[in-house]
Amino acid sequence: MKNIVILGSTGSIGINTLNVIKNHKDKFKIIGLSTNTNIELLKKQIQEFSPIAVCISSQKDACELQKDYKQINVFYGIEGLKILSSYPKADIIVIAVSGFIGIYPLIEAIKSEKYIALANKESLVIAGSIIKKLLDKYKSVIIPVDSEHSAIFQCLKNEDINKVKKIILTGSGGPFFRYKKSFKNIKVSDALKHPTWKMGRKITVDSATLMNKGLEIIEAHYLFDLPYEKIDLLIHPQSIIHSMVEFVDGVIIGLLSQPDMKISIQYALTYPLRLPSALKQLDLIKVSKLEFFKPDYKKFHCLRLAIESAKIGGTMPTVMNASNEETVNLFLKNKIKFDKIPIIIEKTMAKHKVIHNPILDDIFEVDRWTRQFVLDNYIFL
Repeated sequence: MKNIVILGSTGSIGINTLNVIKNHKDKFKIIGLSTNTNIELLKKQIQEFSPIAVCISSQKDACELQKDYKQINVFYGIEGLKILSSYPKADIIVIAVSGFIGIYPLIEAIKSEKYIALANKESLVIAGSIIKKLLDKYKSVIIPVDSEHSAIFQCLKNEDINKVKKIILTGSGGPFFRYKKSFKNIKVSDALKHPTWKMGRKITVDSATLMNKGLEIIEAHYLFDLPYEKIDLLIHPQSIIHSMVEFVDGVIIGLLSQPDMKISIQYALTYPLRLPSALKQLDLIKVSKLEFFKPDYKKFHCLRLAIESAKIGGTMPTVMNASNEETVNLFLKNKIKFDKIPIIIEKTMAKHKVIHNPILDDIFEVDRWTRQFVLDNYIFL
């Protein structure tokens, strides 16, 4: 029986993780949950899974929650996430919070030498080199939860990384892969209509701009210790092949399954074992065809900017990530048009003087500066 903490339990990854655990109650026990502001869903999860600790973003909400659930420990804010991620009784920490904030519990979990199921790509994007040094120092393990990185992880199992010619990330292309009109008139409701995956609002917009694929390329670089020239991307609208690895002998190994996040979540929780699943099985006859296309970097500027930031390195990926988070939030609030997202990101990156070999304090300060710059100037950019 493994004790599980899920950070971000009310988001799409968190909910899917709880669904996986429901099917394997003899293997896993929930001891910790966290949400940002979705108190009502958190209360339902508390009733169903009986954790011993929970975390919510605000102190006020935490005090109210503690009154209703005197039998559990209620924490709040970043410090609360750090406490849960290092909880002594926890065997597996699922980090499914969205955005920059995920770096805080990730670092704490690594220092506490936890087994980490990682679904927060932003922490590796902004501080990948620092995270790698911490992993070398502490006896912690990261297993990727994203379907693409989980696929690569599984394809590389028992293989010599030196025999890898390249890894091939795949992506559905999002809702605008075949879109011929101007991006200027795209509404929030249009961007949130992903053709394959049901995800949170921020990551769904990232999938619409293809920024998500850019973040995944950076994440893959750090997860698998491969240079960017050995990381490729293909658009695969059917979302059946989740990623592939090409070896020096010309062999390509790929992972195929239904496009369902519960598959990679279950593997992260049960690795190195495979357990039976109640998920729908893949029928290749019904799939009929598998298509692949090169990504259009001229059409999807966010993808280009993510890769440019990665090649520049230092604190530039931090600026790219923070400006993306802020512009996506502005778009979701109808304060900017969809086509302004990459424009603001690019102009913000142009204003930044890169710090090479940054320490963690540098990254936090650059993140703060970037967000403030975007909020102060987005109207004029």
